[in-house]
Amino acid sequence: MNQALQEKIESEQYRKDDAKFAVGDSVRVHTKVVEGDKERIQIFSGVVIGKRGHGLNETFTVRRISYGEGVERVFPLHSPRVDKIEVERKGEVRRAKLTYLRKRLGKGATLVREREEKAAAEPAAR
Repeated sequence: MNQALQEKIESEQYRKDDAKFAVGDSVRVHTKVVEGDKERIQIFSGVVIGKRGHGLNETFTVRRISYGEGVERVFPLHSPRVDKIEVERKGEVRRAKLTYLRKRLGKGATLVREREEKAAAEPAAR
């Protein structure tokens, strides 16, 4: 009984637009920022280096290089403060967490191989 009630309440809080992205993708996260009585949208773009949790507690970490310094931010996936998530580039990675990017400098810190669509690659090979 208690579990069913909790799931019903949580289902109303889920994100309506289904954000399809994976670890390694370059994304632009539009967040709502309140300054005084005004509200504006701020964009944080970078590479998704990890996802964790499930349900309402799901979060993802985005990393970017800003003025030569690595900046990471953790966003709750279903937060009303996250307006939308745009995928700029699909990345191809072989692990679930990209913490090794923290040690890299320069272009190597943002470099994740771009995913090639398999259907498009097959006719070109023939």
